[in-house]
Amino acid sequence: MKEMIDIHVVLATVEDMDHWDEQAEDATEKFNDMLHYLYDKADDDIEVTQFERIIQHVWEFWSKDQHLVEIDVEDLQDWVDHLLATWDDEDSTGQNDDY
Repeated sequence: MKEMIDIHVVLATVEDMDHWDEQAEDATEKFNDMLHYLYDKADDDIEVTQFERIIQHVWEFWSKDQHLVEIDVEDLQDWVDHLLATWDDEDSTGQNDDY
């Protein structure tokens, strides 16, 4: 069901990441790479509402995280893999923040 979500609609723009000042482009690129990876790795049959909550969680967790521009892509991919493997809609408020 993930095909019901157009990933391009949820991607960040430089304006979304303007709090990064001169690093806004780098933060935007890394954040969007992570969202693309999330989309690619999510099960095709994932419920739309569940996937929307996961995307929202990624936005809340990473869009302002001070380590976003410093962390390498492989670590972000590991984080996404862990998030998808451990996601629980009933406990989506913090369970996945510990990775």
